[in-house]
Amino acid sequence: MTVTTDPTPPVPPSPGAAGEVPLAAGDGSLAAFGYDQELRRRMGRYASFAAGFSFISVLTTVFQFFSLGFSFGGPGFFWTWPVVLVGQLLVAACFAELAARMPIAGAIYQWASRLGTPAFGWYAGWIMVTGRIVVVAAAALALQVVLPAVWPGFQFVGGDPAPTTTSGAANAAVLGLALLALTTLLNVLDNRALSAVNTVGVTAEIAGVALIVTLLATHAERGPGITLHTGGEGGLIAALLVGSFTAAYVLIGFESASEMSEETVNPRRVAPRTTLSALTTSGVCGGLLLLGGLLAAPSLTDGRLATEGLGYVLTSTLGDGLGRVLLADVALAICAATLAIQTSATRMLYSMARDGVLPCSARLARVPRRTGMPGTAAVVVGVGAGLLLLLNLASPQAFLAIGTTCIAMVYLAYAMVTGPMLVRRLRGEWPPAADADVDGGGGGDGDRDELGRPLFSLGRWGLPVNALALGYGLFMTVNLSWPRAEVYDPEGGHWYFQWFTVLLVGATVATGAAYRWYRRRRGADRTSKPLKPSNEDSRPLV
Repeated sequence: MTVTTDPTPPVPPSPGAAGEVPLAAGDGSLAAFGYDQELRRRMGRYASFAAGFSFISVLTTVFQFFSLGFSFGGPGFFWTWPVVLVGQLLVAACFAELAARMPIAGAIYQWASRLGTPAFGWYAGWIMVTGRIVVVAAAALALQVVLPAVWPGFQFVGGDPAPTTTSGAANAAVLGLALLALTTLLNVLDNRALSAVNTVGVTAEIAGVALIVTLLATHAERGPGITLHTGGEGGLIAALLVGSFTAAYVLIGFESASEMSEETVNPRRVAPRTTLSALTTSGVCGGLLLLGGLLAAPSLTDGRLATEGLGYVLTSTLGDGLGRVLLADVALAICAATLAIQTSATRMLYSMARDGVLPCSARLARVPRRTGMPGTAAVVVGVGAGLLLLLNLASPQAFLAIGTTCIAMVYLAYAMVTGPMLVRRLRGEWPPAADADVDGGGGGDGDRDELGRPLFSLGRWGLPVNALALGYGLFMTVNLSWPRAEVYDPEGGHWYFQWFTVLLVGATVATGAAYRWYRRRRGADRTSKPLKPSNEDSRPLV
């Protein structure tokens, strides 16, 4: 495929009437999906695991949102962690089935398009791209939580480093913009550099988590029973609802291993396993970090844990020297996480662009032979995230608004995959029919690869797992989007921050609808190459 010269790039086929989902010919071919191999397939199992683990990045996100969960739920907010982890494991199990059968970049967009309708998939991809750009901005802002604590010289603006103050918010934007410049450069270079940085970052993060958890356990001031107490501003209800924001923000991005499928060796076997292992490993590590912080904090009542979070626990409990060394490891994890999230967003943008369904698709889908990387898409993601960082200059409350908005959009996009997947199951169209064209030549089995090896499958548990995953995802989307004044606008006077999530999601959908109307008016439907229709749905993608 030569997307740089074809103004209407080809679009992949959709599933057939019986739920047939074509699989890649051999684990390294995209021909069955209508694509040529443009990205360089070099990533092994550990690099695939690193893509998901770096996106989740428990060191980044737990340090970033610990104080929020504690301020509303007190020590009892710890129990929201296993609840959210179980819910996300249900979603991840569904995604693992899809990753085995459709190992394509832009996973959410591709899966929703093939399981539902092309138009539905387009909106899922559009929401996910926007949400991912917001996630990149939120991850970059996390540097403010740790770098000024490592060395006061990192506070370039004002004197108060707290992210909720005017000077702290402005400095967060400065540090975030510098980080985005670096991650964008790496996303334009060869993917060997990107994989190397991710691998080093993940290894350092796992080692850091192990060391931090061990040290906190040896400095425990109280027993685990403290987690049975609630506090903060709303007791048990807030602990389960607002307190769950911490876990909800941390435990996303596990599908990044699937986003990198076109760069992974043997993706139909590797991606499902690394998707689940990245989430499980992150869940265990994050839970131990939360518990360790609660047990080792010098005080649960002096207010510092609700404002400074785990950074305060490390420096006050372990001493300035060791505490700063560990915080430097956290800063490294934040850099790796921002890089991984931007990479995932770039692959989503690239996947949609090569189907010709975005503005300037030919440019966004361009992959230079010299680098094998969609550099233009990476720059667009970096610039978009950088513009969002500028909101932090307007108000410190943008920090929380950006963070929770990106989670809500990701959860909504997840539900737009598990939803049509559940419909397929209820129609008896999942798993793929036994005579599905697995290897491009016919005669395959929809649950086995071309060598006869079984693909990842939930078997008879598929229906209940899928139904629970969808219900959980929709509930969390509403929970995260609910315009709580005490969360989003505690000082009052900023109604747009209170409604920020609802407004941004609405604006994203409205912008997408306007673009699709514009394309139809210009006759794009008559010139674009549509998805190969199924027997019951012949609607084109745009």
